[in-house]
Amino acid sequence: MAISVDATRQQLADTYAGLGKFFGLATADPGTTSTPANEASGGPYARVATTWSSGSGGSETGSSCPIYANPATYTYAILCSAASGNTMIDNCSIDTTILSGPGQIVLTPIYQQS
Repeated sequence: MAISVDATRQQLADTYAGLGKFFGLATADPGTTSTPANEASGGPYARVATTWSSGSGGSETGSSCPIYANPATYTYAILCSAASGNTMIDNCSIDTTILSGPGQIVLTPIYQQS
């Protein structure tokens, strides 16, 4: 069910943004528990914090997150409540990105509550 009241949609979007601010990468489906499967690791990899900005009508936009990673094929982004550990709160597929050497993938998160 889509929510008809803009203020309600925005309150839910603000709550979602408050659940987590650390983004990371995964090489395959990270699953549906707080323990992210297939998360990138090693070398320069680390989750990166975004700064969420409240919009209107149910939107949140995060600041860009440059994530450094080892060579691999990355297909998912993960959202976590902490910089490390089993703290995943959500994930989404991303355009497949292949790094043939150590490199950087920049995520710019946008959340839209419907």
